[in-house]
Amino acid sequence: MKKKILFLSLRFPKIGSTSTMYTDLVEEFRDNGHEVYVVASSLETGEVGLFDEAGVHVVRTNTIDQINVNIIQKGIASLLLPKRYIKAINTYIKEVEFDLILLPTPPITLLSVVRKLKKKMNASVYLILRDIFPQNAVDIGIMKNKGPLFGYFRKLEKELYSISEKIGCMSQGNIEYVMEHNPEVDSSKLHILRNWQREHRFENVDRKELKRKYNLEHKFVVFFGGNISKPQKVENIISFASLYRDNPDVIFFVIGKGTEKKKLEDLITKNALTNFVLKEFLPREDYLDMMAAADVGLVSLDERFTIPNIPSKSLSYFNARVPIVALLDENTDFGTWIEDDIKAGYWSVATQPEALKNKLDLLINDSSLRQELGNNGYQYFVEKLNPNVAYNTIVKSFE
Repeated sequence: MKKKILFLSLRFPKIGSTSTMYTDLVEEFRDNGHEVYVVASSLETGEVGLFDEAGVHVVRTNTIDQINVNIIQKGIASLLLPKRYIKAINTYIKEVEFDLILLPTPPITLLSVVRKLKKKMNASVYLILRDIFPQNAVDIGIMKNKGPLFGYFRKLEKELYSISEKIGCMSQGNIEYVMEHNPEVDSSKLHILRNWQREHRFENVDRKELKRKYNLEHKFVVFFGGNISKPQKVENIISFASLYRDNPDVIFFVIGKGTEKKKLEDLITKNALTNFVLKEFLPREDYLDMMAAADVGLVSLDERFTIPNIPSKSLSYFNARVPIVALLDENTDFGTWIEDDIKAGYWSVATQPEALKNKLDLLINDSSLRQELGNNGYQYFVEKLNPNVAYNTIVKSFE
């Protein structure tokens, strides 16, 4: 039975302009015959209203920016978000009766929007649990685990679990964490919904030419792409790169932006790292090609995390057949997933970069091993991490 779907999103690019995890999922629902509505913030153009974007109804409303801003601005924006979304829904799609509401975290403050819609139309709620907030903020020191602010958000988190019929978690570790800290949650609600991504074809990549273009000819490239913020703990990236300061043939190539980019720049200068290239922007095709031309992809997570996080950038590395090396906290099951289950890379605890260096040295000296691990990641990606798998997981959870 085809249904009316509402997807509540913080940021949602115009469909067709770029591909993200959530645009891919929405398109999958659309392609399977469902009528899909999205409520999201307006884009940089400031356009507000109801738009048809490639067969998806998208309601856009003005919001305060929550991307790459300080915690105070992000908090204020998050608290104001529900009123903006309710007003937009009442203005543009008030009469639509939804069968299913999809809500990814963050932000959890959209709970009040879900609560009102669920009461009005008795829609089912599917929670796409990506960030376990507020504990993740506590872990990295941007919120205290005592006081009214933590208590407020913790109450929202618990109610969000209660109001959701189904909860998709990134890993078994996620499920166990939620159950341990929220024993009142019905375990039958919880199941694994791994991150997903539409495949990008890399057949025409000329790796040698790309390395030549970026002055990386004959270099072993450790690539890091994406957000540069507190969860990535740039100090750990610097510590790891410093282990190769005396090896001019190993280059750390970082493309990204975020709240910690300036700190990363300062640390590169302070440590006099000549084996580090930091770029904020490359054209999308160059970015993807540069990643595919890399020899390994780097993942970094703050070692203070108590929550099992699964970095979404790993999917791009899998897609590009790039083996992964990861500096992680001890609580995530991401490391054992890539090293033992998929056999697509190596990991160590972030406080022990020397241990990861020993593993990276294996890859530096063995191109066939790099190829083997890269192919393992790619095969797993194609079979298990595509949008259709995510779509079917969500739909079948209600059967």
